[in-house]
Amino acid sequence: MMNLKIFLAGLFFISINAAAQNYVPQDTGSKVHFVIKNFGINTGGDLSGLKGKIYFLPDSLDRAKFDVTVAASTIDTDNSMRDKNLTESEYFDAAQFPVIQLVSTKIAKTNKTADGFYFFTGNLTIKGITKTVSFPFQAKKVNNGYLFTGDFEIDRLDFKVGEKNIVLSNKVAVSLSVIAKKS
Repeated sequence: MMNLKIFLAGLFFISINAAAQNYVPQDTGSKVHFVIKNFGINTGGDLSGLKGKIYFLPDSLDRAKFDVTVAASTIDTDNSMRDKNLTESEYFDAAQFPVIQLVSTKIAKTNKTADGFYFFTGNLTIKGITKTVSFPFQAKKVNNGYLFTGDFEIDRLDFKVGEKNIVLSNKVAVSLSVIAKKS
């Protein structure tokens, strides 16, 4: 009987510990921002509709997993005519490819001595095209979860976004500020 109690207590501890590592990205309060040069002038925008699952435990990075999406139709550049154009087939083709997805393949510590700095390697999928991206990020504990922040750059032509547009820079800077709460 004593062994059964110890076994059940162990299972309870393991299940509480495992559940504490699962997080859900919060659309409210999070920001997925991009900046691209248009006619040589920085033009920015945001995407929303953030969804997904995050498993994160700083002491067990080999098990860390990020799988998050944003809705391509939510693009907001403060210009409704441009936003509508960007959701069409020449750019994001939101009707055929409704989500932009980022999935980790590896999370590692960086060479910074301070805690909370990590390195993300994973796959970014836009318009059904998947490319590997890598970037440093920071994870800060916040109420009942984490704030994940990081920046990276992509080439829009790798994803066939606006291929015919010659006034846009090919390089797009992406900034992430994602709040994730325990699920």
